[in-house]
Amino acid sequence: MTRLPFPLAEDPDDATREAAHKLFAGAVDFLKGVVAMDGLPPDDRPEVCFAGRSNVGKSSLINALTGRKALARASNTPGRTQEINYFTLGDSHYLVDLPGYGYANAPLPVVERWQALLKRYLSDRVSLRRAFVLVDMRHGIKPVDEEIMTLLDQSAVTFQVVLTKADKVKDKDKARVLDQVRDKLSKHPAAFPELVVTSSEKGDGLATLRAIIAGLG
Repeated sequence: MTRLPFPLAEDPDDATREAAHKLFAGAVDFLKGVVAMDGLPPDDRPEVCFAGRSNVGKSSLINALTGRKALARASNTPGRTQEINYFTLGDSHYLVDLPGYGYANAPLPVVERWQALLKRYLSDRVSLRRAFVLVDMRHGIKPVDEEIMTLLDQSAVTFQVVLTKADKVKDKDKARVLDQVRDKLSKHPAAFPELVVTSSEKGDGLATLRAIIAGLG
């Protein structure tokens, strides 16, 4: 079997970049936090979700994408986000912030409840167009990341890896991390065959990720 090369996603053209910028520069609001499936909003628009282990920079990335400093709460406490948080992106999309995984400091019953909710959400949400799995570029894909990727494989949900904190990695080390990520992803059939490299602090890759989201109708 030929391995997918998992190239870096191309920068959008000017028209696509501008359209995506306008979408994200418009109204983006917190809608609700969901703790059970019956609390999900109507599946009346496409949605994308963001998954990542604790402290991968998920809140920072959502804030940077939307240009809002405090839209998604950032915390240094692993597992603080215990809900599926919904944000409206204009009238056209939902952005969904999933609970961070890697719950070393959370009680076991809490972990089990989160995991059960996550599995049901990924398996049953028909309006979910893509999951973005965030991976810290300083560390590459860890076993806990592969657990969520396997769950996405089993749920038949296409996922795309977004590497975060690229500004914290020296250029000479980036190729090694990308090789490790590509090797790991080759084993996951639900992996979308393009990578996005981002820095919330520097703004790298944000226009590309906005354009990808805007194009998922």
